[in-house]
Amino acid sequence: MLEQITKQVTEVAREAGNFIRQERKNFDPNRIEYKGLNDLVSYVDKTAEQKIVSALKKILPEAGFITEEKTTTIVGERYNWIIDPLDGTTNFIHGLPTYSVSIALQDKEQLVSGVVYEVNQDECFYASIDTPAYLNGMEIKVSPALTIADSLLATGFPYYDFGKMPEYLGLLTELMKGCHGLRRIGSAAVDLAYTACGRFEAFYEYNLHPWDIAAGVVIVKQAGGQVVNFSGGEEVLNTRELLATNTKITAEMLKVIQKYFKQKV
Repeated sequence: MLEQITKQVTEVAREAGNFIRQERKNFDPNRIEYKGLNDLVSYVDKTAEQKIVSALKKILPEAGFITEEKTTTIVGERYNWIIDPLDGTTNFIHGLPTYSVSIALQDKEQLVSGVVYEVNQDECFYASIDTPAYLNGMEIKVSPALTIADSLLATGFPYYDFGKMPEYLGLLTELMKGCHGLRRIGSAAVDLAYTACGRFEAFYEYNLHPWDIAAGVVIVKQAGGQVVNFSGGEEVLNTRELLATNTKITAEMLKVIQKYFKQKV
């Protein structure tokens, strides 16, 4: 059942992506809103979310929703969709061509299905807990790299909570000196998808929300990767911190991260 549902969700994500792509052609920057400091939203985010919610109700009527733009507040007793209708809104608004649709399904506390559609590359990443991970129908796997020194890493920059900037910059500096390079794409969902298919060996960030990462977490795990918080624990949806890796460099990455973000007791 999950495999069938996931394939249906890929079509929902693609339809939302088509809408976003078309709206970008004539986007009116005067219709930007601010949810908070540097936290932008537009009518495109909200309309895309409404379209996604409407379509998902037909696939699994009993499910509720956890959505970034809160166009619905229905919570399901067992199933909930976790949705970011436009991950990378700032990129979208400024005309940078990396943003995505992210849709995950949660069964009680377990993430069971995830779809990330990278709009401008027309790349649809997806997986469920009973299947491998795929990119446009082709199975994907994480990178085989064994060390940080052999790795290309990804991260995200703080944009509203700057309380841990010294720690963040210290970590950034050390990793930059020890790897092939560090990238900041601007969409956590895409960073996770790229980790799943081996373009990145690892992605780390803090101050993340469930809708930023839920779908990507499923995809990384089903591609053979590992997802943990900065303490090395498996809970990532509500800890606001995440490290996703190809599994092989997890211990090395955690050792560096924990120099700057102290391990929780």
